Amino acid sequence: MDPKHSSLRFPLWKYLNQPLFDNSSPLIMSPKRFWSLYQVQFLERCLARDCESESRPY
Repeated sequence: MDPKHSSLRFPLWKYLNQPLFDNSSPLIMSPKRFWSLYQVQFLERCLARDCESESRPY
């Protein structure tokens, strides 16, 4: 995906506020790795949402 056409921006605040000593979500030091993981999680959240058009009976 071309970075200048992306609507997502790097979540700098989420990157800087990662929990340091949390076993459930390990600290990711690499910004590239954090960005790719964030994109995957964002896509999973989008796909998990129910669409209104799918729930309407026609």
